[in-house]
Amino acid sequence: MNLYLPIAEMSVSVVVMLGMGASVGFLSGLFGVGGGFLLTPLLIFAGIPTVVAVGTAPAQVVASSVSGALAQRRRGNVDLKLGWLLVAGGVVGSFVGVHLVAVLRRTGQFDAFVSLTYVTLLGVVGALMLIESVRTLRKSKAGQSSSLRRSGQHNWSHGLPFKMRFHRSKLYISALPPLMLGAFVGLLAAIMGVGGGFLIVPAMIYLLHVPTSVVVGTSQFQIIFVTAVTTVLNATNSHSVDIVLALLLMIGGVIGAEAGAAAGQRLRGEQLRFLLALLVLAVCLRVGWDLVSAPGEPFSLQNSEG
Repeated sequence: MNLYLPIAEMSVSVVVMLGMGASVGFLSGLFGVGGGFLLTPLLIFAGIPTVVAVGTAPAQVVASSVSGALAQRRRGNVDLKLGWLLVAGGVVGSFVGVHLVAVLRRTGQFDAFVSLTYVTLLGVVGALMLIESVRTLRKSKAGQSSSLRRSGQHNWSHGLPFKMRFHRSKLYISALPPLMLGAFVGLLAAIMGVGGGFLIVPAMIYLLHVPTSVVVGTSQFQIIFVTAVTTVLNATNSHSVDIVLALLLMIGGVIGAEAGAAAGQRLRGEQLRFLLALLVLAVCLRVGWDLVSAPGEPFSLQNSEG
């Protein structure tokens, strides 16, 4: 069964879009990521125009993140105080990002910029996560401690002002790093159509030293609000949100997120980080290949922004 998308101006398979949404929702619930870093490239690979994919993907991320965050909240894995700081920074970053998207579209560089940003960020984050998770898994097998935070250890943010105590995460750190991290993720949400989970999850683990179990739920909580703001801004400023496509992806995403949250309880923190690293690198390689390979129809190239 096919359905016509009014904004994308094309027909798509309902089953394929529902399955795509469910798959990304499952990953959202499993890893605590919004799934946009995977969904946006998948939509582009399926023929959806880049600007519509970037504008619509956050709408699905909202739905899957709500479902996943509620499931994690029931398990006590959400640090609300830390989450609201990330949200505050993320909203500011989203406003900046939407205006940057408008500038890139006017110059005709939007598609190339999105692809290059994906390859760079996914490659760096995925490689660092893979190296660390493999090292941790080896220590675990050898019977050594695999904790990312040793007792009495101070991280790089210890000397910053505006310290706050986050009881659920067992942290006493400055409010500035979460705010800055949230702003950067909000910027990416607007430019790349992602929730930013692929970046915020490792940043919270390795930079802020938040326990992995708390990171998953708190990340999803933050992603809900940042992607919601991004979706509204994209709809009003660039009219790039296809509501029909968004609804199909949302339905699948909600179903998949519940299943992913349940599956995530069966894996240890280092196992989750290892699997997420492999997924991030796989998407990086796929986007990179499309960036350097010759187009199938070299004489049909045109400015997709019109």
